[in-house]
Parts: sequence; C-alpha cells; structure tokens
Amino acid sequence: MAEPDFLLFASDAELAAFWGGTFLLIALICMLMERRRYRRREINRVGWMPWTGLFLVFAVFGGGLLALSVPVILRG
Repeated sequence: MAEPDFLLFASDAELAAFWGGTFLLIALICMLMERRRYRRREINRVGWMPWTGLFLVFAVFGGGLLALSVPVILRG
C-alpha cells in the first residue's frame, strides 16, 4: 500500500497537525453522538458509551497537538 505524498514528505509538525485535526474531528463526532443520545425519544434506553469522556479526551489531545504544531508550521 503506497503512502500519499503529503504524508510521506511531511515534517513532524505537519504530522502532529494532521493527527490533531483528526482527533478534533473525532471529538466533534463524539459531541454529536452525545447530543443524539440526549434527545432520544425512549428515555429508558440508556446507552453504554461514555461520549462526554471520549469527547474531552479527543478534544484535549487534538487541541494540544494543534497548539504545539501550528506555530512551527507558520514559521516555516
């Protein structure tokens, strides 16, 4: 399986920004799933997935990776 060129020749900061964006996208999905569970019609059907905890973990990691990588990318 061939790796795409934008990942093959990326610097460490670019890879950290890529993973930070991916983690923030996953955090957004977790937030939407928590909202979906909150608005369910059958109140007795409680889910087992800790969407809020997952959202916090992915948002903190994604924000941290982006906070560390963006200044380096902007400097060039």
